[in-house]
Amino acid sequence: MISYCTNVHPAEDVDGIVAQLERYALPVRERLGADRLGVGLWLSAPVARGLAEDAGARKRFRAELDARGLSVYTLNAFPYGGFHDDVVKHAVYRPEWTNPDRVAYTIDCVNVLSDLLAEDASYGSISTLPLAWREPWTEQDDRRATEAFGQVVRAIGGRPIKLAVEPEPGCVLDTVADALGWLSGRVDPEYVGLCLDTCHLAVSFADPAETLKAIAESDVDIVKVQASAALHVEKPAEAREALAVFAEPRYLHQVREFSGGVVRKADDLPEAWTDLPGEGPWRVHFHMPLHQAPAAPLSTTTDVLRTVAAGLPGEPHIEVETYTWSVLPDAGDLVGGIAAELAWAQANLVTEGVSA
Repeated sequence: MISYCTNVHPAEDVDGIVAQLERYALPVRERLGADRLGVGLWLSAPVARGLAEDAGARKRFRAELDARGLSVYTLNAFPYGGFHDDVVKHAVYRPEWTNPDRVAYTIDCVNVLSDLLAEDASYGSISTLPLAWREPWTEQDDRRATEAFGQVVRAIGGRPIKLAVEPEPGCVLDTVADALGWLSGRVDPEYVGLCLDTCHLAVSFADPAETLKAIAESDVDIVKVQASAALHVEKPAEAREALAVFAEPRYLHQVREFSGGVVRKADDLPEAWTDLPGEGPWRVHFHMPLHQAPAAPLSTTTDVLRTVAAGLPGEPHIEVETYTWSVLPDAGDLVGGIAAELAWAQANLVTEGVSA
């Protein structure tokens, strides 16, 4: 099943979410000519808590989804709230997995997804942050986070819900290799696995085929794939003006450079010009629309996404996650953009179609 992630929409109450689904998801489904459309819901912590505490509210929300032909297979529980504030940056990584608020939010999402899950779903997935931003992080934090995952697994209680940890550049679990090393032998693999974000994977300059091989050889499953593309800059010195329009103030845009056989790091795009030598290609953590490439000298990493999709084991959930439409230069019509991305994904990533 392929879904689009609703964290692109700013609503942080149930009425607002329903209004956004009416305004965007319904016309996207109609434009695609699909009987059902998958939506990867983002619920802020207060919304998740309210729904978790009110079975009647969950039933009414499910009815609103069904009335619009929308199916839920996955939730994005990475952002806790305020994902469309004027400045988000490092706040998106809080609360960390050492904080009881993160545990409570995730358990609320488990309880909500259990009632919203599509009838044909073999399981439901919930993606989450890779523990925290990389610093500070201690051995005590490791122990606290391990226990926190255990609490969530106990709360799942045998229901067909799986947690998907999403490695991201700059975090404690920066790469897929970091995530495999931390998760293996530490969590119950029946209920906790990997969310493979292909933008993040591309930014790390990891080889996608080798990454899939390493995952297959581990005891960690791919629970969810976030189908996304990063900005690629072959010659940074020739692209400064083109990149300037992507250095916006809301989200963090980590940059990695591959030069001299080493991956060099900058925590945000404005810092890259001073922190990186500019001798090799850059990849920028800026989720780009899948169906269109920016003008030269910029490009995107959809080749990484294609390689991952071609080699995926099993049938993990696929979620198109371009949350950056509101900060994209010349973004255009959002309904048209989401529909075009999903059509591209249907043609390039799966054969059974959007509503399968």
